[in-house]
Amino acid sequence: MDSHLPAPRAVTVVQLPDGTYTYADPQSLPVQQAPQQIVQHIHHAPPDRTVQRIALGSGVGAGAVAAGVYFGPLLVGVLTAIAANLAMLAFLAAVSAWGVVTVVKSIGGSEGKAASKSVSRARRRRG
Repeated sequence: MDSHLPAPRAVTVVQLPDGTYTYADPQSLPVQQAPQQIVQHIHHAPPDRTVQRIALGSGVGAGAVAAGVYFGPLLVGVLTAIAANLAMLAFLAAVSAWGVVTVVKSIGGSEGKAASKSVSRARRRRG
């Protein structure tokens, strides 16, 4: 059929040093050598098991770290709530003691004043 056409030649696309591409005959290209591969064996001692466990995150240490990360903020929150409750109770106790002393002074007459003085003396001795 198409016997009047020339036989196809093997043509290769090559990238030139300036970055452009062109067609080149594979026989006219210089022979390229593959880069030489150097295999170098380095022998050293195996790593310590502790380092492996830390690196892998396994063992007792990892559980302790996970517990600290999880329960640490919870513990801080609980302690803060307890401290706030105790502060509120102390404030209420101080206000109610002041109220009782004031009422006893105003209602009790001379006996109330004497009682409030003895209470204030007892407070000074303790503090």
